[in-house]
Amino acid sequence: MSAATPEHKKVTVKTLSDLKKKGEKISMLTAYDYTMAKIVDHARVDVVLVGDSASNVMAGHETTLPITLDQMIYHASAVVRAVERALVVVDLPFGSYQSDPKEALKSAIRIMKESGAHAVKLEGGKEIKESIKRILHAGIPVMGHLGLTPQSIYKFGTYTVRAKEQEEALRLKEDALLLQELGCFGMVIEKVPAVLAQEVAQSLHMPVIGIGAGSGVDGQVLVIHDLLGMTHEFSPRFLRRYMNLYHDMSQAIGQYVADVKAVDFPNAQEQY
Repeated sequence: MSAATPEHKKVTVKTLSDLKKKGEKISMLTAYDYTMAKIVDHARVDVVLVGDSASNVMAGHETTLPITLDQMIYHASAVVRAVERALVVVDLPFGSYQSDPKEALKSAIRIMKESGAHAVKLEGGKEIKESIKRILHAGIPVMGHLGLTPQSIYKFGTYTVRAKEQEEALRLKEDALLLQELGCFGMVIEKVPAVLAQEVAQSLHMPVIGIGAGSGVDGQVLVIHDLLGMTHEFSPRFLRRYMNLYHDMSQAIGQYVADVKAVDFPNAQEQY
């Protein structure tokens, strides 16, 4: 069997570690369905995150809390079927790992077995230490998530920038080091001061992927619907919209409606 070509070489957790060592930034985007994941992977994104943000952009919930483990497995399975190159990481949803390490392991095993994903992501630090240890001991790669952790939004009460004060910044640094010592292969750090994020990234050998955490980290992640401008209700400072699909899609659909009403679609060439 011939060796994989560089264009299709599979991204692994080791690949991400190597990229950090080389100083090459890591690209990460969300995807929740087969068609979008196919496009994202073809564009050579390094990591595809099946995020619990599906609760917001796919199901219309106000927070990430309502999405279930079964729903995450459904989305992850579709993404895995599409992806040939990228590393696929899946969020463990709220309630599936926080209070019981045994339940956390069961949840992670279900995601890996039923979806075919490559790794799971958990939000939190020392408070979920035992859950992370259980999952890692089973041989399942784990990505951490610190800073603004959306599953804890009701505890925070706001989506504002985290770790601006010295005490919280110190806790974040301690948790980041703990995640590395436990054996996590990387972490996402969300909505924290850029100086702090850079300091954390430089202090660790595992890759640190930022969202709203400045350019001094090892890579970036965005929600694909935000990047493409399919969402338009909010504009956080960290979000760069590379397209305005909300406008373009609305215009195209409006034109379709007008053509149907005017009996312009289908025309003679579009019929059998």
